[in-house]
Amino acid sequence: MLYSIIIPVYDRPEEINELLKGLTHQTFKSFEVLIVEDGSESSCKKIVELYTSLLDIRYYYKPNSGQGFSRNYGFDRAKGDYFIVFDSDCIVPSHYLQAVTNYLSLQKIDCWGGPDRAHSSFTPLQRAIDFSMTSFLSTGGIRGKSKRLSVFHPRSFNMGISREVYRKTGGYAISQMGEDIEFSIRIIKSGFSIALIEDAYVYHKRRTNLKQFFKQLHFFGRARFNISRFHPNELKFVHFLPVFFLFGILLNPLIAIVSLFCSLILSALYILFFMTIFISSLLKTKSLKIALLSILTVFIQLTAYAIGFISESRLEHSNDFTIF
Repeated sequence: MLYSIIIPVYDRPEEINELLKGLTHQTFKSFEVLIVEDGSESSCKKIVELYTSLLDIRYYYKPNSGQGFSRNYGFDRAKGDYFIVFDSDCIVPSHYLQAVTNYLSLQKIDCWGGPDRAHSSFTPLQRAIDFSMTSFLSTGGIRGKSKRLSVFHPRSFNMGISREVYRKTGGYAISQMGEDIEFSIRIIKSGFSIALIEDAYVYHKRRTNLKQFFKQLHFFGRARFNISRFHPNELKFVHFLPVFFLFGILLNPLIAIVSLFCSLILSALYILFFMTIFISSLLKTKSLKIALLSILTVFIQLTAYAIGFISESRLEHSNDFTIF
């Protein structure tokens, strides 16, 4: 069995070195690596060349088209039985491919995804962001967890498909703005089987400051609504929860004018929620600092997502939007 690992890169040469270093330590050795440089101004070609004697690796440069179509570019040139896509800001543990191989030997599946975890080298802020992005409390379980409120859709920071999946679906239909979830939806609708392989995790490096994190989650909110343009039935109640969270905060002063009692009840619910976030993060990370930061990152996550979601829906209703 041969795996083809496809990694699109855009102006992030410094991230590739750590990712490729992790791939040299894989205990399962039957794989190739395709680096697709997506019109970058800062090329990673020289870093890739350092690994030509250590990995079966190929480098491609193409005009910028976004990560979805860059992955398709890699799929077209891949030789493997299975295609795996990683984001360039991931660190891949040495057992990853062996974990996938062990799973496939017991249960044949067409597509899989894996969780993301925090690496020991991450800063406290990165670990707090990791908690926000992986906790059931702040995501509703929709991101790479065994417990979730909706059907599992693999994300492209850590996702694998069979060659047959690509042949039948044609790969990514849009290049960004929720391209991975849209792809997962079509895979499921095409009758292919999807699974979460919990031991096939990666260390997904997070944004290094809160401004970048806000921008990322704002984009995620926009992307979630964008998917509904292609698959209207895939917009679920769980996707509106951040909007309700934001409206509750904004409307609470008005509620207090009408009913102080109702306002106090609502305030108490928010306090209880953030106390639960704090305790959950503290138990997971064993760090008071990270637990306190988690309150802030969850707040930013939910509000930024909600603002992005609302802004994209307003574009929809004004008939003034662009589908990427």
